[in-house]
Amino acid sequence: MRAAGSAAFCGRLLRRQLVLGLRRPVEIGNPLLFFAMVIVLFPLGLGPAPDTLAAFAPGILWIVALLSNLLTSEAVFRGDFEDGSLEQLLLAPQPLYLSVLAYVLAHWLLTGFLLGLLSPLFALMLGLDVAAIPALAGSLLLGTAVLSLVGGIGGALTVGLQRGGMLISLLILPFYMPVLIFGSGAVQAALAGVPAAPYLAILGAMLCMAVALAPLAIAAGLRISVDT
Repeated sequence: MRAAGSAAFCGRLLRRQLVLGLRRPVEIGNPLLFFAMVIVLFPLGLGPAPDTLAAFAPGILWIVALLSNLLTSEAVFRGDFEDGSLEQLLLAPQPLYLSVLAYVLAHWLLTGFLLGLLSPLFALMLGLDVAAIPALAGSLLLGTAVLSLVGGIGGALTVGLQRGGMLISLLILPFYMPVLIFGSGAVQAALAGVPAAPYLAILGAMLCMAVALAPLAIAAGLRISVDT
């Protein structure tokens, strides 16, 4: 009975975060706009040669996805911290693990999931081989979920700071690197005709580990930030 009540509470919390996000379309549009702008600007810097753009496309797409996630990680808990809702959440009888998981899931659905869905369009803009697009979309869907969980840790630790953008970058950017390496590696493997499944499996393992451990770190970070 208690488990059902906790699940229902987290479902309502997830729905609330999604509704709040949809009411602020600028916060959803900013990562997508940033992604699109960088994709458009890269051909100007590298030159319009299709072969050159296609060769750099996996790294470009993944780096831009990483930076887009980094831009929004600071705001995951910011609004609720400022209006006092976060303190009420910490005092609620429901497990904080599930509550912060709902926050992170909402963040991923509004950022990483949308990027993953739109990634084939951006990939075609860079001349990426169509055969590598499934690997790109799959790696982005898995990898951005890991990025949202890791970014949530940084957001929790810096939520009480006025300008935590630079600090959150220093805290979590090193943990983004393995995701970037295996995410772009999956696309490069697909381009080379090698199965991308091992790279996707590693990203899946990272996601499982992040789901198990990151909410605990986020909950501890929120308690530290609120208490101080």
